[in-house]
Formats: sequence, structure tokens, C-alpha cells
Amino acid sequence: QPGYGAPPQPGYGAPQQQSGYPQAGVDPNLYNWFQAVDQDRSGRITATELQQALTNANWSHFNPETCRLMIGMFDRDFSGTIDFNEFCSLWNYIHQWKGIFDRFDGNRSGTIESQELQSAFSMMGFNVSPRFVQLIVWTYDTHGRRSLTLDKFIQSSVMLKSVTDTFKQKDTNLSGVINVGYEDFMYMAMSNKP
Repeated sequence: QPGYGAPPQPGYGAPQQQSGYPQAGVDPNLYNWFQAVDQDRSGRITATELQQALTNANWSHFNPETCRLMIGMFDRDFSGTIDFNEFCSLWNYIHQWKGIFDRFDGNRSGTIESQELQSAFSMMGFNVSPRFVQLIVWTYDTHGRRSLTLDKFIQSSVMLKSVTDTFKQKDTNLSGVINVGYEDFMYMAMSNKP
């Protein structure tokens, strides 16, 4: 045991990373934004905290379900929250989705209509029919405007990717056709429920 005045043992009294300052190599603006969103100062962000911080072009908050899905995508430790590193990954995805959204929001309305959505999905590698795009818009447009805000675009993109990934697992010969039993189909549908 060290005597009085001796240096502290490692881990006890040793300088810690001061809160409020990001680690070296971390974007300080992103770190500050994370801290502002982390309202309870837990060092983790919940879907509710994320929802309060994200807005659509019309200043409406993101849909709670969209935020829950995004947290779930990046929550590597299954805590229902994301830490700063997980948040950095999520932030990159949000910027990618927003870039695609902005690119196809041709009239700068802050929403994407069916034809724009069709083009966006095609660019993202999803070969879906106009009929299916209409179904997406009908499903995710909760305001009856026949268009999607950024949060609903993200939510529908996450769902489409999830369903596509599940389909690809069953499409072992890459034919675009699968043969599944009723229970397997039900499992696939329920496991991809947003």
C-alpha cells in the first residue's frame, strides 16, 4: 500500500476524461450535440431523447417509432440506448439518408412523393414496383399527403432493407423467388415488424 503523499494507484484518483470534452480525434461539435441530446446525463441516448432532438423540414419531431428503429439498429449491447460511439455510427447513417432524401426531394417541399421515392429506392438498390411504392407511401404517410417526411423515409428504408435482407437469406440461388412454408413466412413477417 502506498504511503501518504505517494502517487495514487491506477484507477483511483487518476485523472479521468473530463466530461464536456471529447476524446482526441472526436468531432467536438458531434460530441457537444450528443451531450445536449443526453438530457439525463447518463452517457447514453434513449429513443425519446433522440426524438426530441431530431426534426423534419416542417419542424415536427421525428416519429417515435423511427427513433426506436434507429436506436435498435445501432444498439450493439442491446441496452435500448446508444452510447457516443454507437451514436457516431447512427449520425453517419442519418446524414446518408438525409443526403438521399434531399437529392430526390426535387421540389424542396421537405417531403418525397411516390415518383421521387421510387427513384430514391432504385438508387439505393431496391428494385420495387410503382405499386409497391404506393403501398409504402400509403403505409407510412400518416397525414394523408401522399408523401413522406424525412423520418418516414428513414423508417420505410429501414423496413425495406430489413425485409430484403431476410428475403436474401432464403433466396440461396439468387433467383428472386423463395419457397417458404406458412410458419416460416409468419416468422419472417413478425421478425421484420417495425
